[in-house]
Amino acid sequence: MSRNSDAGSPPPGTMRIRRATPNPAGALDELYLLTGAPWTAPVERIIGDGPTGRLAAGERRSLRLFHFNDLHNYLTLPDERNGDARLFAQIVRRHRVAREAAAEDEIVLLVSGGDDHTGTVLDELLGWRGDELVIDPAYAAYSVAGVDIAAMGNHELDRGADVLRAGIRANAAFPILSANLHGSRYLDPAVDYAAAAIAIAKGLRIGFLGLITPVDTRTHSHADPGLTVTSPLGVLANLLPALAARVDAVVIMSHCGFGADSNLDGKAGAVRHLAEGDIALARRAARLTATPVVIVGAHTHTVLNENGLDSGTVIDGVPIVQAGGQGSHLGEFELALAPGAGRAQSAMRARLHRLVRPPGVAEHDEAFERTVIEPLIARVRHRLDEVLATAEGDDIAPAVTLRQRYMGECALANFIADALVARSVEFAQGHVEIAIVNSTAIGAGLAPGVRVTFRDWYAVMPFADCLQVAELSGDELLAILDNNAKRIVRPEEPDGDRPLELSGYVSRGFLHFSSQLRHVIRLGAHAAEARAEDAVALGVPLVAQRDRRFRVAFTNYLGAGAYGESWNGNPIGGGVPGSIRGYDLRPIAKNDTGLVFRNEIVAFIRSAGRIAPATGARIDGRLELR
Repeated sequence: MSRNSDAGSPPPGTMRIRRATPNPAGALDELYLLTGAPWTAPVERIIGDGPTGRLAAGERRSLRLFHFNDLHNYLTLPDERNGDARLFAQIVRRHRVAREAAAEDEIVLLVSGGDDHTGTVLDELLGWRGDELVIDPAYAAYSVAGVDIAAMGNHELDRGADVLRAGIRANAAFPILSANLHGSRYLDPAVDYAAAAIAIAKGLRIGFLGLITPVDTRTHSHADPGLTVTSPLGVLANLLPALAARVDAVVIMSHCGFGADSNLDGKAGAVRHLAEGDIALARRAARLTATPVVIVGAHTHTVLNENGLDSGTVIDGVPIVQAGGQGSHLGEFELALAPGAGRAQSAMRARLHRLVRPPGVAEHDEAFERTVIEPLIARVRHRLDEVLATAEGDDIAPAVTLRQRYMGECALANFIADALVARSVEFAQGHVEIAIVNSTAIGAGLAPGVRVTFRDWYAVMPFADCLQVAELSGDELLAILDNNAKRIVRPEEPDGDRPLELSGYVSRGFLHFSSQLRHVIRLGAHAAEARAEDAVALGVPLVAQRDRRFRVAFTNYLGAGAYGESWNGNPIGGGVPGSIRGYDLRPIAKNDTGLVFRNEIVAFIRSAGRIAPATGARIDGRLELR
């Protein structure tokens, strides 16, 4: 896509349109980008030379959208034992076959709903600063595959806008859209992304409008303090009428989530706040224009329309589609229309194609996998050997770590928890006061004196959990500490009649806390008698702060109740005798940060350069056993 910027910004109420270059591998004949400030006022004028042609009266077209969302760099999943899951190559093949078989009046496009980054080791090719970029694996693959348009998702900003800018400029041959994101010191809205686009294919004029969630996007960080996301509904109201007046159909690329103001589908472990989701957007769009509109959704990983469109996904005549997440499905939406006939006269259908994971053989584009995806995997393998830091101190050694993660204070858990508090100064939701780390989040220790590579640290933190922030009262923290005391592996257990194997996962859900929360576990005679005592938070006894609210960070695994580790009200398992019920974390109101736990710790390690007592990897007495 051409990225030549026009000088200056248009005044409020005005958008500027300019011609750009479509993805050469895509299906568009012409592409025009709209830039301006649609969050400031209703758009009354669009200035610049836009498309002038239109279909003749009576001509019909069929618009066929292949759509995916929240792929999170799951381009392929290497598996030497079971066989690789060639997810994106499956998408490429199905789209290519459809394009080759398209009728003369049929337009076949491939679009992404956003969150194309954050989720697999391919993320490491992005680096942590713009000048560290090796390649943007998602955008590079999409460009070759023929993606025509992509929405900006909240996870695109996880590593900062400068990293996103580098990836766009180096590897995106298609436009990135977001009409309600602005103010970045790195991203130029007239160069790196656009509010909307008008695409021409076989004479059909298709408007695209991008929207991003205001809830989970990393805004107002120290590195990019001006980055702001404004109301999706407000921007839609300002921009849609002017866009719809110039096109035959509008595709709203919404990375706002399926629902109105909340959602319980997809990746959410509990009801999550959406602010303004796709159902609310559909209702608003239906009142704003009679032009056919479809919402291509994302963000909540919701599997919609498995059995076709229904009353739950067609809102006031506006269909909503979404295709799961992390390479679970490819969506297909078809709109048959006669330009000028209006929404009521347009026929539409939707379906989903489930992508195949091993075992099983999936039809995929072998040449694409071999020439595009496999070289990316080869590059990240090299990246995994990159040295992050040095390891120092006997307390983080593998045998010590694997034992202490379940049996008491653990130096490596201390390091991770304290690093999380330190990193939270960059969280969109603000700095946290306490961090909680689940013992089974730690899969290995580090030999003192080694140079720690990415590969080593992935062994320490094998799971790509995301982070949540909640406000917990002193009373809630006291209850969590007391329940946690009953989960500890007691001194007599490893060598008892039925010894525990501490090198594996002892799934009791034992938790570690950052240094801001210190306490004693009095073991008693057995687990039911164990209790927490003398808890001190931020230097003050916790019993004197029962009503105070503390900002606490933990993973979405814990926030969802930790499943078999029973932070969900079910009896604690993992060999704990009796029927001691776990504290239920699920009802607690949580805010998804949109950040990957491991990535934040890696960022801290990069800045520290050492995993050592001096940087937090030490036993400091925050937990005592009596």
